[in-house]
Amino acid sequence: MATAGEAASPAAGSGGGRRRRVLLFPVPFQGHLTPMLQLAGALHARGGGGLGVTVFYAAFNAPDPARHPAAFRFVPVGEGVPSADLLPSGSDADFAVALLRLNDRLREPFRDRLRQALAEEEEEEGGGAAACLVVDSNLRGMQLVAEELGVPTLVLRTGAAACLVAYMAFPALCDKGLLPPASQDKAQLDMPLDELTPLRLRDMVFSPTTTHGNMERCLQHLLDAARSSSGVILNTFQDLEDSDLQKITNGLGVPMYTVGPLHKISSGTESSLLAQDQTCLKWLDKQEADSVLYVSLGSLASMDEKELLETAWGLANSQSPFLWVIRHNMVRSSHQVSLPEGFEEATHGRGMVVPWAPQQEVLAHHAIGGFWTHNGWNSTLESICEGVPMICRPQFADQMINMRYVQEVWKIGFELEGGLERGKVEMAITKLLCTEEGRQMRQRAKDLRDKAVKCIEDEGSSKSAIDLLLKRIMSF
Repeated sequence: MATAGEAASPAAGSGGGRRRRVLLFPVPFQGHLTPMLQLAGALHARGGGGLGVTVFYAAFNAPDPARHPAAFRFVPVGEGVPSADLLPSGSDADFAVALLRLNDRLREPFRDRLRQALAEEEEEEGGGAAACLVVDSNLRGMQLVAEELGVPTLVLRTGAAACLVAYMAFPALCDKGLLPPASQDKAQLDMPLDELTPLRLRDMVFSPTTTHGNMERCLQHLLDAARSSSGVILNTFQDLEDSDLQKITNGLGVPMYTVGPLHKISSGTESSLLAQDQTCLKWLDKQEADSVLYVSLGSLASMDEKELLETAWGLANSQSPFLWVIRHNMVRSSHQVSLPEGFEEATHGRGMVVPWAPQQEVLAHHAIGGFWTHNGWNSTLESICEGVPMICRPQFADQMINMRYVQEVWKIGFELEGGLERGKVEMAITKLLCTEEGRQMRQRAKDLRDKAVKCIEDEGSSKSAIDLLLKRIMSF
């Protein structure tokens, strides 16, 4: 593991003022794009004037350059590449196939763009020679292109350390005959995995729509990317996942840089692909401290019309204030989201519904008392960093793993299991916001928040890791 040892100064390893440029390539989904751009912001800020930034991006889900420092270069890859089946939407989408297609379709366009960028930087006086490519761990194809062209690579993992440990164990579970599960019997799916406590077998079934073969291929590419890199960057912090971080260090054999929470280190980096409704912050200003339930399923998770109906009446019957994010594409098989008749009247003045929210600001608001979340890693980490306990409703990918850690390890939330029913929803909200058990979860969450604050202070583990990472980049 890359540890602080001697904390590197931001300019350390810069080759006596030699200007360098770091290249980055994120997966074009919101949950992957955001931490990559946050990392870019953190490196740029810590590198002073000695480190330029070039962001390669899939042309069909483009970040807005206007929201980032003028010194950043943005290079589109794959204009004209068919993208309809590269943008999975909803919980029933096949994310593994989308990732495999991304690698296949963008590999050749990226080779052309990378060659062009390298040639331009050689010719451009003061532009800075490319030091390395930081690539999302799901883009093994882009890493191979960089290797072919002689560019060293670092890999960014946008999920938890616990998730990477689970992915590392996946092949062994297959060899033992545990994966794929022999049946959908509840007793089998609930089997505890002793080597992956607190996970159960069901938590390793990442998507009901993805074939086992495609999942195997995806995870093998991810692990190959990590092991072939010059180092793995993780958006987590030492005090949160210490034991899992040690397992990764022992298992991968490459340096590891634990630089999270990136959204706290890289302030002012805005990368939302959806327009944020800022009016909800003024509404929150009028609410009492720790009283409001924030409900958001992130940028990809979804529900059906019946689940929307039961959620609505559960929120209404709870009598608790709420802020509910309902994306335009959140309800499966429906182009228009309509709330049940009578809902607005029943919740008037007590609830607010928005199409998208500035989540980090919402979670940091004193009025927020709990977060109903799908447990994507960005959302989970943001909630931890603001001391907000969670109602967990995971759906696919790493969300089940994150939920188990929230519930069983950190004890700062609980799963809302099974089918959604308004009475069950009401009870869950009451448990989180109005009981002693919920108060204790909130206190434990605030204890973790305090640890997150310490890790990003000047002598903290994450700040030291950023400096070491910068030193490594400048040394290539």
